[in-house]
Amino acid sequence: MGLKAALSKVFAWYVNKQLDTIRQNAVALQQKVFTDLIFDAKNTAFGLDHNFAKITSYEDFKKQVPIRDYEQLRPYIDRVVNGEANVMWPGKPAYLAKTSGTTSGVKYIPISNESMPEHIKAARNALLSYIHETGKADFVDGKMIFLQGSPILNEKNGVQTGRLSGIVAHHVPGYLQKNRLPSYPTNCIEDWEEKVDAIVQETAQEDLRLISGIPPWCQMYFDRLSAVSGGKKIKDIFPNFKLYVHGGVNYEPYRARMEESIGFKIDSIETYPASEGFIAFQDSQKEKGLLLMVDAGIFYEFIPSDEYFNDNPTRINLKDVELDKNYALIMNTSAGLWGYSLGDTIKFVSKNPYKIIVSGRVKHYISAFGEHVIGEEVEQALMGVAAEEGVEVTEFTVAPQVAPAAGELPYHEWFIEFAKEPKNLAAFALKVDKALQQKNIYYFDLIEGNILQPLIVRSLKKDTFINYMRSQGKLGGQNKVPRLSNDRKIADELVNYINK
Repeated sequence: MGLKAALSKVFAWYVNKQLDTIRQNAVALQQKVFTDLIFDAKNTAFGLDHNFAKITSYEDFKKQVPIRDYEQLRPYIDRVVNGEANVMWPGKPAYLAKTSGTTSGVKYIPISNESMPEHIKAARNALLSYIHETGKADFVDGKMIFLQGSPILNEKNGVQTGRLSGIVAHHVPGYLQKNRLPSYPTNCIEDWEEKVDAIVQETAQEDLRLISGIPPWCQMYFDRLSAVSGGKKIKDIFPNFKLYVHGGVNYEPYRARMEESIGFKIDSIETYPASEGFIAFQDSQKEKGLLLMVDAGIFYEFIPSDEYFNDNPTRINLKDVELDKNYALIMNTSAGLWGYSLGDTIKFVSKNPYKIIVSGRVKHYISAFGEHVIGEEVEQALMGVAAEEGVEVTEFTVAPQVAPAAGELPYHEWFIEFAKEPKNLAAFALKVDKALQQKNIYYFDLIEGNILQPLIVRSLKKDTFINYMRSQGKLGGQNKVPRLSNDRKIADELVNYINK
């Protein structure tokens, strides 16, 4: 064991003691975060507009600050982007994280001097929690690769602007920089395919021990590594590779194929970072869920997901959450986001400590017929049957077909790219449909009542989704295919792309 690995074990023990204190005092820490945020922002334009000086309780706050998504907060955010100071948080932001939205086009999320360190600390603590629990620290002595966006930053009205992963790259601790790959010039390549090829060439002979990135783009990296090495498994290319860190999408639909490419069942750490803040990370290999970051400058609110589109939905804080209930996640942050709807839905799987899973997206559901099928149900139905049948799924998306051919009942249309196809596609589709009926009573009623016919699966050729994402200019980085939609936009684009 090298010196870095030995020291990391000591540091991991120290950090775990701090995390234990946080775990045991989550509600009190959230109250402190709430009080501090209101005090610090009371003299900003937003704070003055919403009477922060008179807010003394969460009930006061709910009366003054409505829930808003990005578009609804945009009048304030645009002032920040245009260079105005003291709009939503004191001063100007340290950075503007540039991201893309389905309805908002390019979005700019402020990151402050107060919020930036929390991104780094949470990522660090995820690794240290793993070291503390497992005792495995050898990866610290080898090379680590982070598949991420370009670190090149632009300036917009005096504020540095770029992708979150590119911004974070400038804050990687010095003791990790020598271990970190790819090189800065390679990381700056904008074209994703060119970048992956350069990373393959740069890393194929290195002692890689940790790899981090969202699953579909890591799979692309693995496929190209294997291709240039004559079909070798990743374990044979990187014998000391022992830890995979992921986030951004649910890993389960990708796990089987990833582990097939790697050659063994690898330890993994799930993280939940967003431009708006680092929300949670997996702190245990033995327990389900991600530890919610309750002392990181984010005050959380939760709306039962089935009330989200109501005019006056229930709105609660951490102390009132229930287990196994879907909530829309609302954030108030030390970068100046207030009553901000992130668009994600989560479930609490533990309250001692507070741990969550990401269950889907507020707008990624299907309820064209009143069924309100959510991402979690779709993923569990598909992956459960796939595991039983020995089927491997590369990628998929689901949409309603409201107006099929004359005389045909409507249905849910599943576009699936298989790495290993089912022997009988129709039988496979029927099993998935039955599994979905068991998870969603409304869907069951619609099938039983002959309002819907069972789902239909369209099997897609290899690399269809990668080629589709390329055609949309969304290949690589944090871009991902929405798992389900309540309209036909993506489905019709896929059909048009396939027909071409």
